[in-house]
Amino acid sequence: MKFEIASTEKISYSSDIIIIAIDNKNNLMNAVGLAQPDEVIIKNLIKKSHLGKKDFSTAVANDTSGDKQFLLARINKPEQLDVKGLNKFFNNIFQHLSTLNFKSAQICLCKFASLNELGAETVVKFYARSALHNFYKINSVKSSKSSQSSVKLIMHLNKKYLPQAKSGLVIGQAIAEGANLTKDLGNLPPNYCTPTYLGTVAKKLAKDNAMKVKVLGKAEIEKLKMGSFLSVAKGSREEPKFIVLEHLKGKKTQKPLVLVGKGITFDAGGISLKPGLNMDEMKWDMGGAATVLGVMKTIGQLKLPLNVIALIPSCENLPDGMAVKPGDVVTSMSGQTIEILNTDAEGRLILCDALTYAERYSPDSVIDVATLTGACVIALGHEASAVFSNTDDLAKELILAGEVANDRAWHMPLWDEYQPLLESNFADMANIGGRAAGSITAACFLSRFAKKYNWAHLDIAGTAWISGGKAKGSTGRPVNLLAEFLLNRTKGK
Repeated sequence: MKFEIASTEKISYSSDIIIIAIDNKNNLMNAVGLAQPDEVIIKNLIKKSHLGKKDFSTAVANDTSGDKQFLLARINKPEQLDVKGLNKFFNNIFQHLSTLNFKSAQICLCKFASLNELGAETVVKFYARSALHNFYKINSVKSSKSSQSSVKLIMHLNKKYLPQAKSGLVIGQAIAEGANLTKDLGNLPPNYCTPTYLGTVAKKLAKDNAMKVKVLGKAEIEKLKMGSFLSVAKGSREEPKFIVLEHLKGKKTQKPLVLVGKGITFDAGGISLKPGLNMDEMKWDMGGAATVLGVMKTIGQLKLPLNVIALIPSCENLPDGMAVKPGDVVTSMSGQTIEILNTDAEGRLILCDALTYAERYSPDSVIDVATLTGACVIALGHEASAVFSNTDDLAKELILAGEVANDRAWHMPLWDEYQPLLESNFADMANIGGRAAGSITAACFLSRFAKKYNWAHLDIAGTAWISGGKAKGSTGRPVNLLAEFLLNRTKGK
């Protein structure tokens, strides 16, 4: 896909498809440069087409000559458009465009109220994000590949908006390409996307973006005494990997931000075996790792002046004669002992050692990202990721970034009253706290390993993946949220 942004002074409607925004009174919001007869024709086409009156509805109409197509998109209250509406507007346009056969499409935003309300950078950022998101294809390992690389999208704006618009295009493309990497990794089958493969992806990101990388194998992980992490990997013949990827573009005095991603590349539940129905979808249990790698791609492309460390513990969770058993007690890197009551609560067991490892960086903040609990899906459904934190300011910062990015999150409680649910007769703690407050007790478990720094936990079990049907696959969330969070950090919050 190719993007072009140009001034309205150079406007020439030469594309196959012209995108026209219509308000609730059927006024053309962005038809500057069209000859009056064409405008009349379009208004007639509105009446003849199937364009609904519902906000953000779209319809295609041909002109009388049949040479061009007009994609009509309705915005009933353009002066009240927020980021949610802006995202919906562009998503509906590009969802429709993705079903059409064309070489180029044009849109003129010169009368777009949101350029002043939200800023041209924001508008164009969402434009680029939506385009790359909706034209994304799951090619994975298909023998016949789909591609939209030859499609060209042209946007025209008033000259005064061009600097902001071009900045928004760069940022939007980088965020979308990071999210698309996250989707690619989440959609790969588990016999392809192994811990070793994630390490290879990290090495390529390091090479392409002048980052530092280490991919530690089993022997090196054993030297670090990550007994909790290694206990999960015991049932698999795939070697576990601990990936360390460093983007060091900030000042040497700047404390780093650490992103920790859960990298269970397939989760059968271990000895506490999951039901067979839909187990194929357990390849997405590395959604946290995929998110972190996607974010690292984004910040690498943007060369953000930050120090960001990515830590990814990765392995499979399978049943085997050597697999960890319910009732086993393991010793974490921190020295704390854990009674494993359920081997399917394994994500927290690999994350806790990575959180201890993060201490060596004396970080400003640590954020772990994980498809951690089904209880989170019950609590919040698929709309919002859950945020738990030992620092309210960090939680608020993440939630605000989610609102700005239209990748929403919700602050969940992390009260001391929940901690006793993890008590064990035989170890310092159990790895589960029972059915009640499952996502909260999982966060309470992790909090015991994150006491030496500001920490937040994002449970993305409900947002990172769409189950079943034609839409099944990775969503790329919450790359948008985390990218916005990091962009805000470059501006001093």
